[in-house]
Amino acid sequence: QVQLVESGGGLVQPGGSLTVSCAVSGPVFSINEVNWDRQAPGKQRELVTAMTSRGVTSYSDSVKGRFTISRDNAKKTVTLQMNSLKPEDTAVYYCNVQGFTRILEEYNVWGQGTQVTVSS
Repeated sequence: QVQLVESGGGLVQPGGSLTVSCAVSGPVFSINEVNWDRQAPGKQRELVTAMTSRGVTSYSDSVKGRFTISRDNAKKTVTLQMNSLKPEDTAVYYCNVQGFTRILEEYNVWGQGTQVTVSS
C-alpha cells in the first residue's frame, strides 16, 4: 500500500521561509502528478501548486513567485519551499501523489496534513 508521510511545517514569522516535505513509501513503480493543497480555518481547501510527470509546474496566483514545488523521484520525496510567508498562508498543507504501483495499479494518495502558521 502506498503511503505518504509529511514533515516540516511549524510556526514562522511573516516574511520568513519554511519547507514542508512528503515522503512516499510502499510498492511504487512511478510517481506522476504531485500536488500541494491547503486549507485555512473556515475556508475551502485550495490547490496551491502542481507538478506533472514531465516537471511542468503551476501555482495559484496567491503563491506564485514565493512557493516552489520540487520532487526527487529516486528518493521518492516531494518538497514545497515557501518563502516570503504571509499570515494568510496559515493553513494545513496536504501533499497528494499519483502514479502506478509495481503491479501497475494506479494510486492516488494524500498525506496526513501539516500545520503551517505564519504569525509574529
